[in-house]
Amino acid sequence: MGNCYGTRVNNHHTPTTSNTSTSEKRNTKQHGVPSTSSSSNSNSAENINVAAEYGSNNSSRETTPPTGKIVTPNLKMFTLAELKSATRNFRPDTVLGEGGFGRVFKGYIDEKTYAPSRVGVGMAVAVKKSSPDSPQGLEEWQSEVKFLGKFSHPNLVKLLGYCWEDRQFLLVYEYMQKGSLENHLFRKGAEPLPWHVRLKVAIGAAQGLAFLHTSEKSVIYRDFKTSNILLDGDYNAKLSDFGLAKLGPINGNSHVTTRVMGTYGYAAPEYVATGHLYVRSDVYGFGVVLLEMLTGRRALDNNRPNSEQNLIEWATPSLSEKRKLTKIMDPRLEGQYPIKGAMQAAELILQCLESDPKSRPSMEEILDTLEKINCMKEKPKESKSKAQKQADKRQQRQSAHQNRNSHRPISPLHYKYGDHGNGARAYPSPVRSIS
Repeated sequence: MGNCYGTRVNNHHTPTTSNTSTSEKRNTKQHGVPSTSSSSNSNSAENINVAAEYGSNNSSRETTPPTGKIVTPNLKMFTLAELKSATRNFRPDTVLGEGGFGRVFKGYIDEKTYAPSRVGVGMAVAVKKSSPDSPQGLEEWQSEVKFLGKFSHPNLVKLLGYCWEDRQFLLVYEYMQKGSLENHLFRKGAEPLPWHVRLKVAIGAAQGLAFLHTSEKSVIYRDFKTSNILLDGDYNAKLSDFGLAKLGPINGNSHVTTRVMGTYGYAAPEYVATGHLYVRSDVYGFGVVLLEMLTGRRALDNNRPNSEQNLIEWATPSLSEKRKLTKIMDPRLEGQYPIKGAMQAAELILQCLESDPKSRPSMEEILDTLEKINCMKEKPKESKSKAQKQADKRQQRQSAHQNRNSHRPISPLHYKYGDHGNGARAYPSPVRSIS
């Protein structure tokens, strides 16, 4: 499942919780179908009464009960013993990734009953286990169950079940064979992703975000980054880690106001500065990820020279000019991409990174642009090589002609004009066109 988490942005100023009155239009087109058909269902994943009963502040262990239950459809409530058995007691060699919430382990369960099974038998799953020291454990765990328990979409990772026992919070997901996009882009020795696969991943991730933004109650993902984009065996992208997801603004408000959390380098500037969270704050993060996919560089990389550590500052001046763009493209692509498509992707990135969230495109508009770029095919390189071959043939013919002339009998004129028999012509040969 890869490293599905990242460093949270903890801004220590605490903004108010009131909404502003300006409005932001929201498109109602659906890109998927929620797994619950009625919002009035009393068993809906939205009814997480645990948070109401015990509060969402989990900084003190005295306020968190050791065991709990969430009433939600289509999710299995695993016991801790079952998950220990499925992961061989959380053995270190089953670890898939690690982050702020805790570790992710690979396990196996029966496909039908979800009972634990032997290694290699049944269905592989990813089990996320909270760290005892995680300050956001219960709150993020509840958020994951709330959103992934409610929604079903091909581009959202599937949550199979959960466990809350002995003060431990666990989540069980479908296993994603190819791991995270982060690993494919940045891990040393990873096989580089070709252009068409990168576009496929970008389109899949855009579809996931578009679905969240246009659902009945718009959802702001709030932590869009490469480590949260997981890939299945066919490189289909799915969004994971909904620990920071939040319901969008209501009653005509343009944004919600909340404490600042997320990941440095991906969080939108207006959110970091004010705590105002817009639906299109996610769009900024999408632009950062798309830029990482184009350049093969991390959003923030302290191992690079000072002027290149911040990807946005370093790359954006090169995104509007073709010659400069080709110089910052990921060298592992080896030039195998349509330059027109790359230019349109660069233009889209600039739009996503606009400082004013109202100036950024919607995820639906982004999706339309990406699908158009995907239709652009790489210009065949044969045309250039064919011209080169023709030039080589002309050069060969010219060389052969000169060789034949050099073996002809020497005219007395050569000696007359001081060539001393060295084979040079008395007069300059006419210039031959090689066009």
